[in-house]
Amino acid sequence: MRTHDVQHPSRRAALAGVVGAVALAGTGCRGAAHEVAAKVAPAPPAGPYSREAGALAMQVLAHPDDDLFFMNPDTLHDIQAGTPVVSVYVTAGESVGWNTPPGGSHKHHHADTAAYSAARHQGLRQAYATMLGLPHFTRWHSEVLGLPGGLHAQIDTLTNGARSASLVFLQVSMHELTQSASVQMLWDKPGTTLPYLPALDSPSPSNASATYTHDKLVDVLVELLKRYTPTHVRTLDPDPDIQIHDKKHPKGSDQVGYSDHRDHTPVALFAWKALSRWADSGARGFTTTAYRGYYNQRWPFNLPPATVALKARFLLQYGGDPDWACGDPGGCGDYGQGRNQPLVNRRGWIRSTHRRYPGAGQVVVPAAAKGARRTAYEVLGLRAAVRTETAPGSGQWGPARDLGGGPLAPQLACVAVPGGGTLVFGLRFAALEGHGGGNAREIVVGDAGHWTSLGNPEDTEDRGRRVGPPSAVRTADGRVHVFVRNADKGLSTLVREPGGTWGTWADLGGTEVQDGLSTVTDRQGRIHVFAAGRDTVHHWAQPAPSAAVAFQPLGTLPCPADVPTVALAPDGAIALTYRRPASATQLQETIGT
Repeated sequence: MRTHDVQHPSRRAALAGVVGAVALAGTGCRGAAHEVAAKVAPAPPAGPYSREAGALAMQVLAHPDDDLFFMNPDTLHDIQAGTPVVSVYVTAGESVGWNTPPGGSHKHHHADTAAYSAARHQGLRQAYATMLGLPHFTRWHSEVLGLPGGLHAQIDTLTNGARSASLVFLQVSMHELTQSASVQMLWDKPGTTLPYLPALDSPSPSNASATYTHDKLVDVLVELLKRYTPTHVRTLDPDPDIQIHDKKHPKGSDQVGYSDHRDHTPVALFAWKALSRWADSGARGFTTTAYRGYYNQRWPFNLPPATVALKARFLLQYGGDPDWACGDPGGCGDYGQGRNQPLVNRRGWIRSTHRRYPGAGQVVVPAAAKGARRTAYEVLGLRAAVRTETAPGSGQWGPARDLGGGPLAPQLACVAVPGGGTLVFGLRFAALEGHGGGNAREIVVGDAGHWTSLGNPEDTEDRGRRVGPPSAVRTADGRVHVFVRNADKGLSTLVREPGGTWGTWADLGGTEVQDGLSTVTDRQGRIHVFAAGRDTVHHWAQPAPSAAVAFQPLGTLPCPADVPTVALAPDGAIALTYRRPASATQLQETIGT
């Protein structure tokens, strides 16, 4: 779990580095103050934060290989640590049934959706066996699990000492042969159904006539959550960036208008809807992470060569080869991803692992007085929770206390206020219905467990879904400034006046940046906000204390691979630390203030 310290009003942060400059930009406003001050509906009573068994990670994927491309190396790290991993593959991954090796050779190949689905299953077994430290053709234990709605799932399980993995195949058809329905339609359009597609290796042929509806898929995912009771759940990105497709940015495998595959997004939404329902039933203590998908090709690659090579090792096993003797009649992997294809693919999906909410983890708020105990805030069971140190400075935390506010994305921002209180900010899934219903996000603030909606800087549900989690800071004049990445990939802000009144959302302009905002106040009390752009670190700041925050370019700083960290150096300079693209090297740059 990553831990972040929050600056208390009486103290300044301690930092690491970048270089400065000047340039103002105007602000635009949306919404009215009284419109954003709506109360969030009361949360249901909290259940206990407890788990009889140990840690377990569950991953909900659209296709076989989504985990290998977009979640690794995190999956591997869990396996190596002895944390059981359960990977749930929602679609059959059958496409149009062509399992074509790199180079277009059709050796040992013809169009067959059942065989191609089975070949991808076998590729996963090869990859996961290798991650478990076993020969890639190791035999797995296979069983059939009965599920709600008369459905079944194939579950393949393999263990090696303390290491364990289970692969759960739901086999919802991608329906690409007829294109009369899709997983996106299953999420959006009432009345849509998709067939269960038996793979050639399926042990449950009686399931062949079954169909999935929207509600059945949600019920199935909730049932799997209840069966495995994971402590951590990984999903794909429920709200991918808006993406203009043109000659410079070809559509490729993206869905129309967005930076991800048409199946990735609805499967992530189904997963979050199921998580919300599971949490409402009393599930507590689990954490979440969402991962970007085809977004990876649009931004600087953030993994060093050694990590890319590690991901490629398991994708090599997944891709397999038509000449391998794995013993599976469907085939020995997803041949199009075999050999070194993921490494030479110009889209470069393998070269990054981007989290949708990159600052997720525990947020530590310093003690209000010397010798007092600190508090730590986090999202557990999609709700905010707080812990108190067992003794001042011990770093040991007591039991979690539920603060409600959910369903929340996993990243919080915290601001200590005079009198010892803490304002807790989060990104809330305000509506997660699908099926013709609402699908909205909002920024919320909690104060002693009482939650208020701060609305959204965007004026439509679709654009509002692209907003990132908040960052917040309190200045010496008593104002609290909240910042979010908006749908245009720039920065928006909302300010709380010293008396507690919230203003209106303002667009701060600037150029496109990634999620993950780093905020600090300098020795003069001016706010500085930093974010990773496509070519350099971008910067917004106050030209003077109490002035409006504005875009202030820093000049030509080296390109960042990911979120910069920021702090104040002892001499009052601002320091930034970040990694270069495709490198393990960290840079430190210093800005004089």
